[in-house]
Amino acid sequence: MRILLVGGGGREHALAWALAQSPEFEELFCAPGNAGTATLGTNLAIPSSDTEAIYLACVSHRIDLVVIGPEDPLAAGMVNILQSRGVQVFGPSQEAAQLESSKWFAKSVMQAANVPHARGARFDDPQEAHAYLDLDHNFPPVVKADGLAAGKGVFVPDNIDEAHDAVDKLMSGQFGHSAKTLVIEENLIG
Repeated sequence: MRILLVGGGGREHALAWALAQSPEFEELFCAPGNAGTATLGTNLAIPSSDTEAIYLACVSHRIDLVVIGPEDPLAAGMVNILQSRGVQVFGPSQEAAQLESSKWFAKSVMQAANVPHARGARFDDPQEAHAYLDLDHNFPPVVKADGLAAGKGVFVPDNIDEAHDAVDKLMSGQFGHSAKTLVIEENLIG
């Protein structure tokens, strides 16, 4: 089996190592890969977000299976696009990737399935978020970018001023589209 692994981090190195253990394994290509994946296959100078270049690599290298590691291409719908072009892909669809790419979507799924979770609210207006903080004295809250923020979009403030600062930081645009909306929820200790 000829495999194209999308991504270039440590997770992808671990995936490459595991894929190479399969008796079905024939050849591995990684886009863009890293020094570790280069020991297991061929790195391709293709950004993990470039769906069109990934597709063209599938055609030119006769890829049997694409495995997508990073969240960003999953959230952007790379699985959907490649599958619509007849490529076999391992990874969640854009719709299923919302469990990772939207904290509020994940909370709504947990609520529908009666999974216990922290109570909270979603905001796309900073004034509404500030008003919610002023009304809810259940401190400390957790203030999160709703979308993917590379692990940098969560704040656990110690007081109301820090909570308001977190809202301002998240909604200032420094986190890009990931903090267009935010989630404020209770902090569960334990």
